[in-house]
Amino acid sequence: MRNKFFCIVLAILYGQFSFAQAPKLFLINAGQLKAKKEAWQEQDKKTKSLIAPIISKAVDFLTAKPKSVMDKISTPPSGSKHDYMSQAPYFWPDPSKPNGTPYIRKDGERNPDIRKITDAAFLHELTNQCKFLSLAYYFTGQEKYATKAIELLHAWFIAPETKMNPNLNYAQAIPGINDGRGIGIIESRSLIELADWMGLLATSKSLSVAETEGIKTWYKQYLDWLLTSKNGKDEHRSKNNHGTIYDAQVASFALFTDNEELAKNTLTASLQRIAIQITPEGEQPLELARTKAYSYSTMNLNDGWFNLALLGERAGIDVWNYQTTDGRSIHKALDWLIPYGLEEKTKDRKQIIPYNSGELYRLLVLAGRAYKNKTYLKQAASIKQDKETQLTDLLYN
Repeated sequence: MRNKFFCIVLAILYGQFSFAQAPKLFLINAGQLKAKKEAWQEQDKKTKSLIAPIISKAVDFLTAKPKSVMDKISTPPSGSKHDYMSQAPYFWPDPSKPNGTPYIRKDGERNPDIRKITDAAFLHELTNQCKFLSLAYYFTGQEKYATKAIELLHAWFIAPETKMNPNLNYAQAIPGINDGRGIGIIESRSLIELADWMGLLATSKSLSVAETEGIKTWYKQYLDWLLTSKNGKDEHRSKNNHGTIYDAQVASFALFTDNEELAKNTLTASLQRIAIQITPEGEQPLELARTKAYSYSTMNLNDGWFNLALLGERAGIDVWNYQTTDGRSIHKALDWLIPYGLEEKTKDRKQIIPYNSGELYRLLVLAGRAYKNKTYLKQAASIKQDKETQLTDLLYN
């Protein structure tokens, strides 16, 4: 009888221990997030103020209906709506041509017609919904949040009638020129963070082994497409932010699907881009040549290099401190950008839209931790706080 009672107690304790374990994450520091959860459970006021809006947003998403690639009005050239499809954002009808084609490029000027094809918006929306739902589940343990997130994921990745085919053959097409381009692969970068949101759902009883394996299989197939398709190879050859973010996707998806060797090889090879992209002074010439010079410089660090550095922490590759023989590094690139982002220096490159200093916040918080430099954290504190900076504090600070 006592042995039976002992086994029951052990089972209960194991279940509690399992739920308390730090989740398997790739961008977010699982240990830090676990500490935030413990602080929230202890009613820490600051932590509660960060988590309350997360839960509020998640509650709003509990009634969300699943969306998929099947909901778009247009049909890709393949004839299957299961294929993702989008239009190049910076291309416009040529006014000198009767039907406007072939379209012409206006760098940095977004054509509102791209919103007529909904795949990009719906994929971004899926990632955003799963972010709040999975965080709400992680902190509260309430199954309703996980159940909704898994329902949304099932529609996009698994259900035969609505799933997206694992390719971007028809992304960022230019009317009158092509049906899709390698450049369009940048539109799947939200799948990097989506892997973390799924990691937070791992302890949910609503997430079956079959469901988990189904999503991982989709990621494996998409990863294979990235590595072997013409579009994937074209994007890999990109010298600017597109190449960096391509590497971040490959490394992330490799880690998510347990291919650590591929992740390490990709991260190691990515370091060679630093000599091409960053000057010894820290400028990013390929981004500064654009019409949104400082926004693109920030994005290349945020979505590209800093994500690669975080993934490198998981794979044992030190991206943070890598430096070429003549002093080029992501550390130097950040230091060059900061005074422009904080309005301490006058921007002398083209920037056709207002620069959002909030985009610098995550870089400064991460740099403060990675380089053990409180100056970065003080600079971050000087930026106006909003919902995005609060979310960054929850996940990284």
